[in-house]
This record gives sequence, structure tokens and C-alpha cells, in this order.
Amino acid sequence: MSNRFIGARQTTLAREIQLTGTGVHSGAPVSLTLHPAEADTGLRFLVTKRGRVISEIAAHVANVKNLTLCTVIGDEAGTTVGTVEHLLAALRGLSIDNLYIEIDSKEVPIMDGSSAEFVEAIDRVGIRELSEPRKYIKVLKSVRVEEGGCWGSLEPYSGFRMDVEIDFTSPVIGRQRLQYEMSPGIFRHEISRARTFGFMSDVEKLWKAGLALGADLSNTVAIGDGKVMNREGLRYPQEFVRHKMLDAVGDLALAGMPLLGAYRSYRGGHRLNSMVLQALFSDASNWAVVQAPKTRATRAPVQITAPAALAAAE
Repeated sequence: MSNRFIGARQTTLAREIQLTGTGVHSGAPVSLTLHPAEADTGLRFLVTKRGRVISEIAAHVANVKNLTLCTVIGDEAGTTVGTVEHLLAALRGLSIDNLYIEIDSKEVPIMDGSSAEFVEAIDRVGIRELSEPRKYIKVLKSVRVEEGGCWGSLEPYSGFRMDVEIDFTSPVIGRQRLQYEMSPGIFRHEISRARTFGFMSDVEKLWKAGLALGADLSNTVAIGDGKVMNREGLRYPQEFVRHKMLDAVGDLALAGMPLLGAYRSYRGGHRLNSMVLQALFSDASNWAVVQAPKTRATRAPVQITAPAALAAAE
């Protein structure tokens, strides 16, 4: 890496962001506050109850508790946060390293079913560069996981490359493949607005089971009667595989640091994405922590104050 390495220093938000929305599975209202954090904090969820932090959960694959319908992380006491993947995709996609994510519910709000509203909120406040060099998880050896006709792999690579392929029997989706050298620009313009999708027959079953209570046509691309049911249609060509790539970016953010590697998946999902990370970390010789070269600071460092809820807990 040269001293002109792009993104050589760690980042956080320039200022706090407050968002509200609905949990896609609970149907309950959610308040979310994104707080700037100091270098080497990582991405950390602060779960609150009546304004007080009851759990601090690092966004790491070691804390994954459930992968049914969405990615759920939690602590040993049983506190969990679900549907973390779209928010984590926005943070990793825009190269944000450090953040406290304060949340008063068991799931991140679904917003419009993509990462777009998170990206827009981040763009409004801006990103602050910190003085410390960025750290990465560098893939040293290839790992591959196969399950039920699906497979995923990570290969050594000098950047972060995504290659995602889906294959559905439904002719509305069919077989789609997308490859990108991931960057903030690519994520923002090519991936971030791709929405989650599902079949009307499945959604109706979930509703009857008391699940997906917050899902509707405002946050889900619904497929029924051999067509897309949303009046506005699709946002992108191949929106379905783009959303699967968005999910993979969010799930792979649970490596805890940006990855230097090439990810490839076929018919993957949250479970497969997590299994590939688990396979990577199962052997210490598969990976290493590396950092970008130090660069000369261009501005004086700004002191970052801990979130009020966290300070109260301390």
C-alpha cells in the first residue's frame, strides 16, 4: 500500500443522526440514534430501555444469534437486535468504521426495505476522518462453504470484490449475477436502493404466523401472480440480485473491520454469509489484521463525546 492509499484513516459520522421507523417483523415503532465514536470503537449497538443502556453489542459474527429471515445479533443475557444487515451495509458501504448505534427496540427499522434512507441521512451530516489508520481483515487463505446446493467463498484479494449470483424458479426473478469492485460510490449508486423482496404467498403465511407484521408494499418488492405487485415496479435492472449483494455487504460487516478479499456466493443468504465468515475465523492462519499506512493529519483532531445513554450506564 502506498501513502496515497484511499481511505487510509478511520472514520465516524460528523454528527449525530436520529431516525425513526417500523420493525419489519414486529410492526412496532423504533427509534434509532447514530452517535459518532472514537477510533477503534468499531460498530456497536447500544440497546436502551426507558433511556438507559441495558446492553452493548459489538457488530461481530461471534455475536450472531439467529439467521432466520434476517440477521440477529445479541449478548449472553438474551438481549438481541435483529434486521441489522441493511444499516450495517450502509455503514460498511460508505466506509464508516466507528459508531454507537442506540436503539430502543429489538430490530432496526426497515425504512423502505433498502439502505437508501440510511445513506441519505449519512450524506446529510457527512463523515469525519479520524487520525488513526484504518484496520482491515485481510484474507490470507481461501475458504469455501457449501450447504444444500448453495455455496460461498472468500479469496485473497487486494481490495473488496463482490460476486453474487441468485437462481430462483420464479420467471420474475430467474438467474441473476452481479459483480462489483465495492466502493462508496458503487454502493451508493448501484446497490443502496435495492429493496428486500418476497413472494405474496410466503408473506401471507408469515402474517398468519404473527411475523413480518411491518412488511408492506412500501418496504418490500412483492411477487405474486407472476409479476411484481408494486405499482412503481423495480428501481434497478436486476434489483433482486442487487439486494442480495446489499445483504451480503451488511452480513460481511460482521467481520468487525473492512475486508480485503473477494467474496463469491451462489444462492446465498444471511446464513451462508455468516457461515463463510465463521469459516474464515475458524483458523487463525486464514486471516490477519493489517492497517493502512499512516498519513499526515490535515486537521486538528476533534474530541468525541460518548452518547448520553452510554454515559448514564457508566
